[in-house]
Amino acid sequence: MRLIMFDMDGTLIDSGTSITNTINYVRENLGFEKMEKTFVLEKLNDPNINAAKFFYGTENFTEQQKVLFEDYYHKHCLKDLEIYEGMEKLIDDLNGDFTLAVATNASSIFARKMLGHLEIEKYFKSILGYDSVKNPKPHPEMVYKILDNHNIQKQNAQMIGDSHKDIMAANNAGIDSVLVNWGFSNHDKDAIENIEELEKRIYEKFK
Repeated sequence: MRLIMFDMDGTLIDSGTSITNTINYVRENLGFEKMEKTFVLEKLNDPNINAAKFFYGTENFTEQQKVLFEDYYHKHCLKDLEIYEGMEKLIDDLNGDFTLAVATNASSIFARKMLGHLEIEKYFKSILGYDSVKNPKPHPEMVYKILDNHNIQKQNAQMIGDSHKDIMAANNAGIDSVLVNWGFSNHDKDAIENIEELEKRIYEKFK
């Protein structure tokens, strides 16, 4: 049994516009100015910042912020949503050889809705979000839970993501990982640039 775990936003799908619009909707309701899309997405993936404090000025996400975010995102998350070119063919090819899963810091409810809309939910045996665990990425809990769900050993698993949070979660769980550079972050090093290279890395790992 071999397992490939994918991050969702910025790895499988481009949801950057709806995420940015939602964060800015919450900010405006709290009296803050809008932020530029590239800046929002860069900071969203930064493991060194407190996202609640950075975006909304509070130490933790409040109930008001959660309600505002989820209400707006529920209505708009499918707008401008796209799967990255070549990704559907890749996961279709991998599906015969690997168990595929999604490990996202988004809500698992939104994840299923978005992946279902793009008609790729069927490929993933597990879809876990921040609401599926006590500790989201970069904590390894999500990785451990997926491994346990499918009774797969660490050496037979790999994490694919566009964020250092994904790589840290993999490292913390003791599994291999691949950092991709077509998502929300612009990495200077150690990231691959295209899906052909990703497919090569996956099969090299599991020779």
